[in-house]
Amino acid sequence: MNVILRGLGYLSPYRWLAIGAFVSMVLVTATNLAVPQLFQQLIDNGIEGQNWNAIATVTIFLLIIAVVRGVFSFTNTFWSQKASQGIAFDIRNEVYIKLETLSFSYHDSHNVGQLMTRTTSDVEGVQNFFATGLLQLIAAIITFAGSIIILLLTDWRLTLAVLAVIPLIVLIFLWLFGRMGPLYGRVQKNLGILNNILQENIEGVRVVKSFTAEPYEAARYGKQNQVLLGENINVVNTFSTGFPTVFLLSNLATLIVIWFGGNRVISEQLSLGTLVAFNSYLAFLVQPIFQVGFVSQQLARAQASGERIFEVVDAQSDISNPQDARDLSEDTAGNIFFKDVHFHYPNKAEGTLYDLNLEIPAGATVALVGPTGSGKSSLINLIPRYYDITEGSVEIDGHDVRGLELNSLRQQVSVVLQNVRLMSGTVRENISYGKADASKDDVINAAKIAQAHDFIIKLPDGYDSEVGESGGNLSGGQRQRIAIARTLLAHPRILIFDDSMSALDAETEVKLHTALKPYLEEDQHTTIIIAQRVSTLLEADFIVVMDKGRVVAQGKHADLLASSPLYADIVSSQLEGAA
Repeated sequence: MNVILRGLGYLSPYRWLAIGAFVSMVLVTATNLAVPQLFQQLIDNGIEGQNWNAIATVTIFLLIIAVVRGVFSFTNTFWSQKASQGIAFDIRNEVYIKLETLSFSYHDSHNVGQLMTRTTSDVEGVQNFFATGLLQLIAAIITFAGSIIILLLTDWRLTLAVLAVIPLIVLIFLWLFGRMGPLYGRVQKNLGILNNILQENIEGVRVVKSFTAEPYEAARYGKQNQVLLGENINVVNTFSTGFPTVFLLSNLATLIVIWFGGNRVISEQLSLGTLVAFNSYLAFLVQPIFQVGFVSQQLARAQASGERIFEVVDAQSDISNPQDARDLSEDTAGNIFFKDVHFHYPNKAEGTLYDLNLEIPAGATVALVGPTGSGKSSLINLIPRYYDITEGSVEIDGHDVRGLELNSLRQQVSVVLQNVRLMSGTVRENISYGKADASKDDVINAAKIAQAHDFIIKLPDGYDSEVGESGGNLSGGQRQRIAIARTLLAHPRILIFDDSMSALDAETEVKLHTALKPYLEEDQHTTIIIAQRVSTLLEADFIVVMDKGRVVAQGKHADLLASSPLYADIVSSQLEGAA
């Protein structure tokens, strides 16, 4: 219940809507409780007393109640739905913003489908409870309490006989609620797994088709769908087991009223109208219990969904701004120093970098080479503080990156990845993604340096052409050039290219390096390139050779060919072949 109480805090901005819905619900409940009393008057005074005035009076009151109930039923539904939509809006925003602030290590350990489920299906579960379930629960409590009071005032002996059945019904609903919470938790978890499989297959549809793996993926999806079906069936079975028993007990209460109440009418201890009203209030007494049973289903789902939502909201990022964080200004020189660095990824016992020392002078262009798994990408991920080192320090101009304000650090350190991710929108919007106020001329100039302008103007709408989801309308090389243009337009002090020219042909890469050179030299950008071609190595001021998480050699191309067997082997077996 702590989750639900915490969820009530989201009602605060919509408290007047909630109050309006609550008052409307109370008025609807009050009119419902008044109806059996009117029918008692209709039978006892109007029909049995053959009093047309009494019949007319009751009819007018019933008409007034119908109008009042209609009006306030509408306001109750409208205001509660509006408030619940506001709650869902706020929760979705909070979860999304939190996901944006959480570190790479958090996203590494949580699959996309699960996170998407928490921002969609789980939020919907909480919203549904606050839209209808909460007010229904309050209405049920008011109706139950009001019915008991009226029944006791009408005939306390008959009421006590009926109330003997009620505790059994309540116990069954408590059992149902205790079972439903964990069941809904498993449903939401397996829905997240199913969504993750779906997301993987949609994004990787080309891989699936190229390996003719459609039957395998269909079987994998079907298997998980079967698991989800089983969990939903468990919910249905539990629900279906409890409610027939409740119906049986409620019918037993009705039989008690008919048997004892009928005898009291025959013995003239109770009027017929009173018996009819009593039986109506008995329905009002049982109905809230059923209502609570149905609400308990919503409550159980909201509880399970809320727990999953607040897991995200309460998650702590292992990368955050320190107290008294220092801004990395635009006029920073860009000198980078790795000092006695050890690093391993969170939740992994084995290290990735070991006792690494490396200095990259401001304004230098450095090429990183090494076998797969040598730690090149891990090294560059530490500069913008995507991950924190285990030991040692990474410094920019003598300042440990852990003491720098994150936004200012990442504004001055841009990484262009090999697997480019473009956002839905136009080419212009993607290039200006990091600098929304950039002029058209600035966008075009960045595209020209990145060798993207010529193909962009040939697109159907030029710079206003849609790139498609994740850039699906463009080739790999085109996406890489747009990503490079995006980075150049942001004008960072430190540029990092993580194998981000791998999809370019050799001629385009040479043109790109030629165009980049004056750009990099003009403001003395510090540049780090994970290289795949000899031409890149020849352009670098010096080359760093990595192996098994360590820097094993550094220097110029010709010197390394003579002094480093590993470098010579890399050049002969990989880079020259690529060239």
